[in-house]
Amino acid sequence: MKGKITISKELCKGCTFCVTACPKKILRLSKEFNSSGYFPAIVDNMELCTGCAMCAEMCPEIAIEVWREQ
Repeated sequence: MKGKITISKELCKGCTFCVTACPKKILRLSKEFNSSGYFPAIVDNMELCTGCAMCAEMCPEIAIEVWREQ
């Protein structure tokens, strides 16, 4: 099963909870600021995403959406 993640760059505050929670380690912080001055999380390798939604469950800002493809 494959997954797809979208992260709202403007909602993300760069807390790294999602980065730590991801079992595939496909998330990291961007090197570019968002409009609030935070480094938002980004996806490095979407092909490895399983759609487990651990990242979304850990996000305190509800900035992550996850879909599963069957």
